[in-house]
This record gives sequence, C-alpha cells and structure tokens, in this order.
Amino acid sequence: MYHAIEEFIQAQNNLTPIRYSYSNIKKMTKGFKEKLGEGGYGSVYKGKLRSGHFVAVKMMANSKANGQDFINEVATMGRIHHVNVVQLIGFCAEGSKRALVYDFMPNGSLDKYIFPEKEGNISLLSLEKMYEISLGVAYGIEYLHRGCDTQILHFDIKPHNILLDKNFTPKVSDFGLAKSYPTDHSIVSLTAARGTRGYMAPELFYKNIGGVSYKADVYSFGMLLMEMAGRRKNLNVFAEHSSQIYFPSWVYEQFNEGKDIEMEDATEEGKELSKKLIIVALWCIQLKPSDRPSMNKVVEMLEGNVELLQMPPKPLLTPQEVPAEEHVNNKNPAEMSISIR
Repeated sequence: MYHAIEEFIQAQNNLTPIRYSYSNIKKMTKGFKEKLGEGGYGSVYKGKLRSGHFVAVKMMANSKANGQDFINEVATMGRIHHVNVVQLIGFCAEGSKRALVYDFMPNGSLDKYIFPEKEGNISLLSLEKMYEISLGVAYGIEYLHRGCDTQILHFDIKPHNILLDKNFTPKVSDFGLAKSYPTDHSIVSLTAARGTRGYMAPELFYKNIGGVSYKADVYSFGMLLMEMAGRRKNLNVFAEHSSQIYFPSWVYEQFNEGKDIEMEDATEEGKELSKKLIIVALWCIQLKPSDRPSMNKVVEMLEGNVELLQMPPKPLLTPQEVPAEEHVNNKNPAEMSISIR
C-alpha cells in the first residue's frame, strides 16, 4: 500500500498541495489536541499553520484498502480550485501515516443545519440561505463535471460532505470515492456500486435502466436538494402518515394536487424558493438517467423563474414501479425552455 502511494506521488508533477512530514502534522495539530469529528475514514483534527491559517487535518485510518481513497483525494483535489470545492492545502504520506490538510470550515457540515434535532439547538438557516447554498453546491458539481480538463464524478454527494465556511459559502468535500474520466466518456465503468444509501443513483443497482454517468451525481444532488427544501430526511420512518414516509413521493402528490407545503416561519419568497428547490429535485431524482437534467441545466433551473418550471413525472423508487408503457410522452428537462431573469 505504502509503495503504491509513494509511486503515485512521485509520478505526479503537477500537484499544487504541499507535502508535509508527520512531525509537521503533529506540530500544526498540537499533538492532535482538538478533534473535530470521525468516521470510517479516520479522524479530523483542527490545526494551525505557521501563517496563522486554520486547517482541518484528516488522519486516514489504517484500513485493509490499498490506499485508493487517499490517492483519489490527492489526485482529484490536488489539481482543482473552485470557490465551491474545498481546498486541499497539503498531505502527508510517511510510512503508515497518511493525512490530508484542508482549509478549516468554521460552520461545519450542512447536515447540522438540515437536521438540527440531532445537534441540539443549532438554529435552522432561512430558506433564502438554503437556496443560496444549493446554488453554490450546483456550481461546484457543474465545475467537477465540465470545468476541469477531466470529468470528475464525486459519487458521494450528501449533506455531510457539504462544508460551510465562515460566510456559509458551501464547499463540496470528501473525494475518497471520486473517479476521473476523459471528458468524452459519457458512460463510465465501475466494478462496484459506490456512495451512501439514500443518495445513490438507482443505475448503480439496476443495470437495465441505463449506464453509470455524471447523472449519478445529479441524482444524489436531487436527494440533497429535497432534504434542504423539506428540512427533513427523505426517508422518515416516524412520519404521521404512511404516505409521508418517502418524502419525495408525498411532496409530489401535494404539488400535483395544487397544495402548498407547510413551512414554519417561511416568507412568501421562502415558499417560492422551496417550491423551486423541490421541482428541480424531482427532475434530478428521475429513475432513468436519461430523464435527468445535466448539472448545467440544473443551474439554469435554479437561477430561473419558478413559474416556468414544469412538473416532472412522479419519481419512482425502483424499475419494478415503472408502468409497461413507461413515460414516453413526458418532456425531458433538456427540452424545456427556461428563461433566466
């Protein structure tokens, strides 16, 4: 594993991140004094560079893997720079010690603000702010798909992987599952499904609905948007009505019947923005990849007038739900005319 990582680093001559020694990492974190969080990947600690700049240091756990997550992050993030993608400042690869050094994000991850009941009394962000964040995330993903010299598919878009800086500017983070492909590759090959349950595109499980492409990230973004608009998990086992258990299906029926979604403390503008987020989300989570818009189209839809957005077909959970005649006559969002005001 260590040989593979070293070989990879030596072969890269266009990386911008700094390579730190393990003793540097210990110094900047004051001996790993302040832990910010942990997960299957390892633990994250707060650190400070000699310049006074605060950083988050992710110490990678010694897993049985071949170091591929580490290589993915350095390879992907070492070459890109965008206001809505977290910046990799440096890394450490010294024997079994592997660390990634990022810009510190003082407002943590988005999940704390969507599901505040888990975090005590963190106040909810307004719908206007949620809308700004959703647009920033869309810009970040569109950049990964179209703005680099290669196409970068993230494969793990979810609230936990959206970090917020001091101004609540969102940054897409955690590229451990990311894959880079030539920009002309529309369908990509994967040896196994990757991502987080609840946000993973159905084509990762059901091969008969279409190949795996950048549309997998579009699906995950749609599930994220739905949670941001509804301020709740998409799958809610504690719903008052059985129809509300799967939020996207329930909200589709509400809109179809001309009903508004009740939102606490929402302004009129907030309600309009929530409706826009939900309609865009419903387009993004269409079962078949070919029925979903590109991230470029998603940005247009988010920036455009909600009155010009058409309702998509009802989102289905699995191919078994698709009726025999399918949705042949339904309009693809790519054909929609959207004016940006």
